[in-house]
Amino acid sequence: MSAAVGLVTRCRRCGQPNRVPTARLFDGPRCGTCRAPLPLGGAPLTLSEADFDAVVSDATVPVVVDFWATWCGPCKSIAPSLEHAAQALAGKLLIVKVDIDEQPALAERFDASSVPLLIAFRDGAPVARQVGALPPDELERWLARHAEA
Repeated sequence: MSAAVGLVTRCRRCGQPNRVPTARLFDGPRCGTCRAPLPLGGAPLTLSEADFDAVVSDATVPVVVDFWATWCGPCKSIAPSLEHAAQALAGKLLIVKVDIDEQPALAERFDASSVPLLIAFRDGAPVARQVGALPPDELERWLARHAEA
């Protein structure tokens, strides 16, 4: 993995974007500008093929991957609920997003031919799948169930 591989997260204190190397994602990263702890799970993180396996397997909490597409109406409809859940369940569940058009190898690997597709992972292994958009209250229950499991 190259040194440039990592996720970009925005500091809640100063607003500056920070690239966190994938290998250090769960080491308590801090903002390079103000040294505040960086949020992980405060908003869905966007993954690429380069960082997918490391993030999902190294996560200290369960991970839910949202396979989505920009042209998908149901994907757009659940996005606000996923953002809310990422904040509400921070520290208990990590929500990440994979754009199937930008990451076709991941889409194929996880058979994401219908979107939205949510896959819950625990200890790096998939444990549940949800195809299609759920109403907000059902989605919240589905996510909370995987945060507790």
